[in-house]
Amino acid sequence: MLRDLTTDLLINERIVTTEARAKEIRSTTEKMITLGKHGDLHSRRQAAAFVRNEVADIREDGDTVVVQSALQKLFSDIAPRYADRKGGYTRIMKTAPRRGDGAPMVIIELV
Repeated sequence: MLRDLTTDLLINERIVTTEARAKEIRSTTEKMITLGKHGDLHSRRQAAAFVRNEVADIREDGDTVVVQSALQKLFSDIAPRYADRKGGYTRIMKTAPRRGDGAPMVIIELV
């Protein structure tokens, strides 16, 4: 579950989940971004062992279709954004409780 939520956060850059789940995926997401900032082969393999192999983006370049995975997005788009930042890549904002059971809901997003 943590791997799925972390991958979804890296793809969408913002998800709505419960407070307990958000606090757990905060640490794994920050570790993945730190690995992305390192950028070497060992870091890429460590991140690939954790991040799910999902399609993050599909776009067209002329006649070719470019498919970007979550791992490629982490290393090419997200990590360079935080090159000068030492940590604290995520933000948690509280929202209204869930209607059915009253669980505290939050929005977790990349800063």
